Amino acid sequence: MDKIIRCITSDGAVMAAAIDASDIVFTAKKLHGLSRSATAALGRLLCATSIMGAMLKQKDAFVNIQVRGGGELGALVTVGDSKGNVRGYVGNSGCPTEYYPNGKINVAKAVGSSGTLSVMRDYGSGEPYIGQVELVSGEIAEDITNYYAVSEQIPTVCALGVLINRDDGEVMLAGGLLIQLLPGADDNTIEKIEQNVSKLEPVTTMLAKGMTILEICKTALEGFEVEVLDEMPVNYVCGCSREKLERYFITMSDDDLREMITEKGEAEAVCSFCNKKYTFSREDIENLIVQKNASDETKTQS
Repeated sequence: MDKIIRCITSDGAVMAAAIDASDIVFTAKKLHGLSRSATAALGRLLCATSIMGAMLKQKDAFVNIQVRGGGELGALVTVGDSKGNVRGYVGNSGCPTEYYPNGKINVAKAVGSSGTLSVMRDYGSGEPYIGQVELVSGEIAEDITNYYAVSEQIPTVCALGVLINRDDGEVMLAGGLLIQLLPGADDNTIEKIEQNVSKLEPVTTMLAKGMTILEICKTALEGFEVEVLDEMPVNYVCGCSREKLERYFITMSDDDLREMITEKGEAEAVCSFCNKKYTFSREDIENLIVQKNASDETKTQS
């Protein structure tokens, strides 16, 4: 089972969060039929989104992250809630995969680096917070680090990884680590963190060694007393439903609703996040139109 953990140093100077999201990324690959490069890119962003979602305090809050780098992969879209549950998709699930000389997947080539990373936090009340920065590499982790530095002025280190079997393309491991300096950090703290970061192995290497996410956080925070803020299970979760689609449909005009009916006499909607298909017959659509008009008439009379 995938988990996320958040820790803080006892002096309140540094926060670290780590995630094992191997099952989440495995699920995403299966749902969308992702190529190796698409799996690596979306997997990294799912890890980051889960961590960022779990950092939200409000119960019904969520974070939406979009990466548009101009590469063959197209747009990457992920959504995470305050429990760390995530979902996502890419524009081109079959994006070609290229490799660096060391055998690692060239995620930057697939994503592209001529574009933006956008973060929207919706707290469930009031206007959502939206931040956007230019991409610096397309490798995702560096772009998340840059987002925090530029948009939120929070010194951050982000490491993300997806380990894929070169033979069959299956997801073996996926995880992430986020370290942030808090207002109480002094020069000595910064120096310790920089030294620790310079010695850190890739997240998937640490997971492959059997390290727990707590051990990964403690390694990143070596030399500090560490307290666990929270630990929770996380999953790939899509909240789509027929009822939600119906609520969306009744916001459309009668003509637009009827135009959705195909030659087969039905309309089909497919969820971008989980590929689940919903079919509506001509009768279903006509009933929705009746309900919509009845509701509009009631509002007018009141």
